[in-house]
Amino acid sequence: MTATARTSRTAPITPATLVIGATGTTGSRTTAHLVAAGRRVKAGSRRAAPVPGAEPVRFDWYDPTCFADAVAGADSVYLVPPVGDPDPAAVMLPFLDRARAAGVRRAVLLSSSAIPEGGPAVGQVHQALPGLFDAWAVLRPSWFMQNFTGAHAHADSIRADGVIRTAAGTGRVGFVDAEDIAAVAVRALTDDRAPDADLVLTGPQALSHDDIAALLTEVTGRQVVHQRLTYEAMRDRLAAAVPPAFAAMLAGMDRSIAEGAEDRTTDTVHRLTGRPPHDFRTVVVRELAARAAETA
Repeated sequence: MTATARTSRTAPITPATLVIGATGTTGSRTTAHLVAAGRRVKAGSRRAAPVPGAEPVRFDWYDPTCFADAVAGADSVYLVPPVGDPDPAAVMLPFLDRARAAGVRRAVLLSSSAIPEGGPAVGQVHQALPGLFDAWAVLRPSWFMQNFTGAHAHADSIRADGVIRTAAGTGRVGFVDAEDIAAVAVRALTDDRAPDADLVLTGPQALSHDDIAALLTEVTGRQVVHQRLTYEAMRDRLAAAVPPAFAAMLAGMDRSIAEGAEDRTTDTVHRLTGRPPHDFRTVVVRELAARAAETA
């Protein structure tokens, strides 16, 4: 072989991880952690928004014409379901078939602690995932701590009125930090052996919404209260912003919390990352400081 032939040979391209929802709550954090670890990332979003260190690609669950470009060169994918869709399997399963055919071998799905395998909405995708990919994981986090500090109806009502409105009563939840979810997602995407499991993620302590309101009051110095609504009132309130079936499902999740369905903690974050999950006070201080810095 001549020197010219040797120098003209191109190095193989490193396979990428496609992160769907790369500008969202967990997708942005997962992308940042992967980039920091030196991984090649395709950051998928509806507008192909620039993401530091990643290759932006257009991704819209409702536009199959973007699927081929999104999965090209990827061997793994982080799946954030379409927000507010009561039947996400209808658009997700055709994409997953395309992804597998294109060479994707590992998939990590973001689901919810409230939705079991085979259950409603993303539970149908959860059920299908092990049959589609040899390497997989389903992350089932509890409610996000960022719901009270970021872009969420709870955070909006706290900032506007100092009120958290739920139908959860005195039920407790193992609220979890989105950073901890992302840390687990990265391990599930990059470890030599995938978890091939259903992983329930929580924070270190189960808290009621009254506890959350009290902690927010203490940390911010501004009075925050928890307003307890009935299931019907919560359903009707949500139905003003989302489809009625989805509103009923969300209000039903609150009712399940009131009945004790989320009153638990797990060791999953510690077991997969080697460190304990972050507590709510720590996260609130960190998130509010970050928002203040962005505003400044």
